Amino acid sequence: MPADQRDDPLRADPDALLALAEKDRRGKLTIFLGAAPGVGKTYSMLSRAQRLKRDGADIVVGLVETHGRDETSSLLDGLEVLARLRMPYHGRTLEEFDLDAALARHPQVLIVDELAHSNPDGLRHPKRFQDIEELLAAGIDVWTALNIQHLESLSDLVAQITGVTVRERVPDIVLKRADEVLLVDLSPAELISRLNEGKIYLPENARHAVERFFRLGNLTALRELALRRAADRVDDQMVDYLRQNAIEGPWATGERLLVCIGPDALSEKVIRVASRLAAGLNAPWTVASIARADRETIDENSLRRIDDLFRLAARLGAETKHVAGNDFVAEILQLARREHATQIVIGAQKRAWFHHPLRSGLADALTREASAIGLYLVMPDGRPQRPAPPVRLRPRFSTFAKSLGAAFLFVTPATALGVVIDRYTELPNISLVFLLAVLGAAAYAGFAAALLAALLSALTYNFFFIPPLYTFTIASPHEVFALCVFVAAAVLAGSLASRIRDQARSARRRAAAVQALYDFSRKLTGTANSDDVLWACVTQLHASIRRNVVLLMPRGTELEMVAAWPPDTELGVGELAAARWANEHKEAAGAGTGTLPTCGFQFRPLTSPHGSVGVCGYEFGQDGLDSGSERMLAAILDQAATAIDRARLTSESAKHAARQESERYREALLSSISHDLRTPLATITGAVTSLREYGERMPPESRDDLLQSIEEEGARLSRFVANLLDMTRIATGTLVASRDWVDVADVIRTSVARARRYFPAQPFSTSVGPDLPVIRGDAILLGQVLFNLLDNAAKYGAGEAVDVDAQQNGREVTISVTDRGRGIPTEDLDRIFEKFYRRSNSDGRAPGTGLGLSIARGFVEAMGGHIHAESPAANRLGTRIVMRFPAGDAAARKEER
Repeated sequence: MPADQRDDPLRADPDALLALAEKDRRGKLTIFLGAAPGVGKTYSMLSRAQRLKRDGADIVVGLVETHGRDETSSLLDGLEVLARLRMPYHGRTLEEFDLDAALARHPQVLIVDELAHSNPDGLRHPKRFQDIEELLAAGIDVWTALNIQHLESLSDLVAQITGVTVRERVPDIVLKRADEVLLVDLSPAELISRLNEGKIYLPENARHAVERFFRLGNLTALRELALRRAADRVDDQMVDYLRQNAIEGPWATGERLLVCIGPDALSEKVIRVASRLAAGLNAPWTVASIARADRETIDENSLRRIDDLFRLAARLGAETKHVAGNDFVAEILQLARREHATQIVIGAQKRAWFHHPLRSGLADALTREASAIGLYLVMPDGRPQRPAPPVRLRPRFSTFAKSLGAAFLFVTPATALGVVIDRYTELPNISLVFLLAVLGAAAYAGFAAALLAALLSALTYNFFFIPPLYTFTIASPHEVFALCVFVAAAVLAGSLASRIRDQARSARRRAAAVQALYDFSRKLTGTANSDDVLWACVTQLHASIRRNVVLLMPRGTELEMVAAWPPDTELGVGELAAARWANEHKEAAGAGTGTLPTCGFQFRPLTSPHGSVGVCGYEFGQDGLDSGSERMLAAILDQAATAIDRARLTSESAKHAARQESERYREALLSSISHDLRTPLATITGAVTSLREYGERMPPESRDDLLQSIEEEGARLSRFVANLLDMTRIATGTLVASRDWVDVADVIRTSVARARRYFPAQPFSTSVGPDLPVIRGDAILLGQVLFNLLDNAAKYGAGEAVDVDAQQNGREVTISVTDRGRGIPTEDLDRIFEKFYRRSNSDGRAPGTGLGLSIARGFVEAMGGHIHAESPAANRLGTRIVMRFPAGDAAARKEER
């Protein structure tokens, strides 16, 4: 896009127009937002529904909770109410919203109360807002109600204000995507008055509510949150309108947040605070987790914690990124510049009184290094906490035993070598032998082994080589200094060696993953068959994530399991329903998602630039996949979708090419038929017309010429029709050649005589070898082949003689027809046997139908022979068509007689 168009303030924002077009294809979501229960959200919703019903709109109540309020229940009169879905749950019967009944009814407007409600197990979605999302995708307008404390980003703030933890939450993105947000407001004093009058809860429940939640300060704070969020939504709608209509106005400030998190307990608060900050600034935001690149393994609990935090961030509307690096400050600043972030949000622990003055934290380092980027620090609640380490620092006993064993394994031979060296010679730097042991332990088992090896080497060196010997006493001060320097050097060298080892292993692991993806990509590149692609995908996925894997492809209106590994993997009814959902809605479904989470598999759509090409499912297990397996799965699925789409396009291209070739044959056949039928028919029609009008007045010679023309053109039409019939018999496979003994010489004489009658001006010569053996074949078909070859030779031979030769060559009989025309280019020698292929003769025209040589090849092969063309034939001119047949056995012929 040119810069002048991109920066034109009078040009509508393309993203805004695309978002508007997307909304036009979906239903409209209207949310009645309130600060607390009892403000009148359901009452306002039903009052509006009654007005719309009087105007003739198709409006249906899917589910409404009246909570026993008579004035609210009275508003249901005259409205169509869907029957609730009754289902057993822990010994009692629940009445829930019937999503399938609502989809089948498909009204213009549907009322579904309690947006934050959680569905019981067994329903398609665990949350009601997911039911509403499916209704909107089906094109149904939905009205619903929501209290401000149920927003995901405000749950911690609400808990801090009211002291009540809200468990039913709705992602902020649901409110952000709503087409209309109507604020239902009521002053806190009036709300408490309604509560005391029993208009919200029963008297006993109302008393508890006033004591805990419905306090004046709580309601005032919740009302402020609701008003602020409604104002933010109005501002978003204004900005959208300005962008869609290319109007200069209060555009967004262009802020962008980068949020850095880790597996510590503070990160959840960091994400929620960043979400509120982004909503207030109307800014996009990215959540990033940075891990050490040289770390070989990361604690599974930390990985699971990061995954949970990323899911929370995604629900709140953020993008998520994994970053690997050793210098956290440099990586954060580089990511901030790449993402064009204007503010960085991080968590900062409160410093304890014993904080080391020379040791700075991440916040201090970013404060020194960041320039032109704002830094927002989120502090923890309560007393100072030590951050949870991202990696388990206390090794298990088995790891400690391995490190101790490695230390002894390397220090013991180093000690023995030092003793031997000390016995035969005196070296002042014998401690270098132990330094090698420390390096070897570090390279073999890591930093813990290096540390233990350094301590063990210090003790051993002191015991065997520092006077007084065989004690742990050090007599000389310089020996103490030397020992300390040795221990420091050993620990430093071991640390460096351990880090190099970890980096090497990490690089090998990444190289192995890249190599696996590269090999998989090469395998897919060399595979054009869709079945081979599918089986390559499931085997690669099974080997990468160590889970059962299935691939399903659409077959008509249903999904069919086309590949699975292990091959005996089966899917139940719930799994198939989740797979269909993933394919239809192009989003993940099944275990670990919000759609049918009770089934054992998670299904993900395989999407390509041309749409969904299938669904991949994998066994979810207890905790799903770790981050490494997740990235490998995503990479393989992307490649698989591209390969499957390519295989499909290749198949469609082959079918298209076949249709084009068929169309070319059809056009050539119609063109040939129209020309070759029109010419003889015109001659016959003209001759008959002349005979009828002038026959009695014409001389006898003229009448004989016209009758001869009729006879010749009739024979020409007969040959043409016979060629078409012969070609049809060859193409349909109904041609059956007899296997009689054929005298080749007799067939040649008959065919040449026939050709001379048709081409009296064309000279023909024959040469038949002596004692030419008979062949097995069909004399009629062989005669037809020879006549077609003589016909072609006469057309393209430029009036020169045509030679027919038959000889015996070993166990074969060779028959050839040679003309002396212009010949055939080498690249066209095989094409002349194709249907409808014709060469131009000396005058530039292409005579004939292009069927003669194709029919000849079909007849010859039906008789068990072979035919080919040679050009030039003689003196750099002409064409020779050669046929070879197995020679017959005279003894066998006599026995048959």
